[in-house]
Amino acid sequence: MFLAVYLVQGFGQKSSAARNTTTKDSAVTDSGEALKVVVGNDLLIIQDGKEALKVKVGSRGITILESLEAGEPRIRIEKYDENTEDYFTPGNRSHYYQDKEKERAERRSRFKGHWTGIEFGFNNYLTPDNSLTLPESIDYMSLHSGKSHNFNINVAQTSLGLARRIGFVTGLGINWNNYRFDKNNNIIKGENGVIDKYDPEMILKKSKFSTLYLTLPVLLEFQIPADHNHLNIAAGPIGAVKLYSCSKMIFEGNDKVKSEDDFSLNMLRYGATARIGYENIQVYGTYYYTSLFKSGKSPGGIDLYPFEIGIAFTID
Repeated sequence: MFLAVYLVQGFGQKSSAARNTTTKDSAVTDSGEALKVVVGNDLLIIQDGKEALKVKVGSRGITILESLEAGEPRIRIEKYDENTEDYFTPGNRSHYYQDKEKERAERRSRFKGHWTGIEFGFNNYLTPDNSLTLPESIDYMSLHSGKSHNFNINVAQTSLGLARRIGFVTGLGINWNNYRFDKNNNIIKGENGVIDKYDPEMILKKSKFSTLYLTLPVLLEFQIPADHNHLNIAAGPIGAVKLYSCSKMIFEGNDKVKSEDDFSLNMLRYGATARIGYENIQVYGTYYYTSLFKSGKSPGGIDLYPFEIGIAFTID
């Protein structure tokens, strides 16, 4: 009953639109491959082929397949327009699957992740027991949290779509970290490369330690539609290679002392990063599983694990 009403509805719509057009006589063709019956100006088409039986009335029709491939329904109810191709006639069925695969590939290619842009946030480090409070023996490493910040520029991006709104994102970024010391001191690379306290014996106006890294993330991103835009959630591993490091002290009289050294920093480090946001604004967080300094070279022999939290402004 449903099928009859559906086809009659399509027939009625097409018939009313075709009353003022010139109709053709009924025609029957038999190519040996398929039998095709056409009534009127393509108002009714019955096509019986080796692979499918199709009945088309106006802009609506039903296709019953003779043989099935995995996951393919036997009966299809469809609506056509003037540009619709007859995919189920002999010889054309393969085009249907080729076009479907092309359509899926196009959806994947439209996926654009969120990495390229700029990021600004705060950085600090944790002890092995995940505490911000440092042991008294390395109290000189304590930071002024509000003035210890990071600035990132993500300059390249590659997106690999798994679907229209799911895919992998990778790229390159420049990660600049400033660790502003809270005490009247800085650090120095001491005997055997061990990091130790440097006391200038003068009042400091500012004292900080800076690092520069090249970063490479591999993120899995999900984009959730929300009011004509979308939320995006991404997470994954991130690696980095050290490019530069230095310390800087500014004294009360504005005299400056800058020291460039490797400070026994790990050349390579890896961690995890995650971000969530709306359109091109995200909140991000990154934690490194590699300690800031080389093993055995950390202040007081205590490893410190850097992390950063901030806001990202990305470009699609």
